[in-house]
Amino acid sequence: MRFWDSSAVVSLLVDEPARGNLLRILEADGGLIVWWGTPVECVSAIARREREGGLPIAGASAALARLSALEPSWAEVSPSTRVRALALRLLRAHALRVSDSLQLAAALVAAEQEPGSLGFACLDERLATAAQREGFTVVP
Repeated sequence: MRFWDSSAVVSLLVDEPARGNLLRILEADGGLIVWWGTPVECVSAIARREREGGLPIAGASAALARLSALEPSWAEVSPSTRVRALALRLLRAHALRVSDSLQLAAALVAAEQEPGSLGFACLDERLATAAQREGFTVVP
């Protein structure tokens, strides 16, 4: 298993260029670890694509159905004072958005402060850079 940021999860749900590679990674890993806010971020990204015309209503509905089907299988890092404290540190150390700092903090909690022990699936360049600097091996 590895930690998956929300952008990578969205690419599992929507037909995007990275989807095939991410599906292979997921199949090889056997599961994913996400942070508590991942479903909210996924619905936000899918709805934005639909509103902006990049995803038809049928595609958005299919992506949301895939999200509902995938959600019971993942391990989820819950909000905690530890995640919040790490997110605060990460905001000072890296050029991250709030949600990205929470995702990276959740990944550190999932890795039990040993980032080399857990891979990180990420499509966001800024978050990937921060995750690498924290010691994670980032794919794809």
